[in-house]
Amino acid sequence: MATFKPVTHVVFDMDGLIFDTEDIYTEIHQEIANWYDKIFTWEVKIKCMGKVANESALTFIEELGLPISVEEFKVAFDALCKERFLKTKVLPGVRRLIEHLHANKVPIAIATSSKKETFDIKTTNHQALIGLFHHVVCGSSDPEVKRGKPSPDVFLVCASRFEDKPASEKVPDSFLLRFSQYTN
Repeated sequence: MATFKPVTHVVFDMDGLIFDTEDIYTEIHQEIANWYDKIFTWEVKIKCMGKVANESALTFIEELGLPISVEEFKVAFDALCKERFLKTKVLPGVRRLIEHLHANKVPIAIATSSKKETFDIKTTNHQALIGLFHHVVCGSSDPEVKRGKPSPDVFLVCASRFEDKPASEKVPDSFLLRFSQYTN
């Protein structure tokens, strides 16, 4: 019979795990692609997912062969984000899990590839929920996060910021393997 160790800390990814944002990301990318008569395919989306902002933008531009710079893309993307990410919804069951962990004094944090400004827009209508987290690391804005996913940097930086150190600061290999299968 398997024995389980108590959960000492939990680090959550954000997009597609806490918040239902993946469809919004797809809509924004497709709208920008439409301006250039391009199609934002699932294959391109997978290559962009989880990367820090500049890497994701460059991948999008290169994969679609767009005649714009990373900065031009980011300006367009940010403008579209402001209106759409205000509609972000919490995925089913997530609020209950987060409230349960918080009520049971399990320290929780968020490790996201999003930049701080985008995080703030996505969470505008969810401040009570976000207030339950010990801290948040925004990989595209945090100078300690050197590499985007599938590198575990954002998760390791996040784990290191708990006051009491987690029993394990390991990102499960199964996560990294699954993630890298979609991004490489």
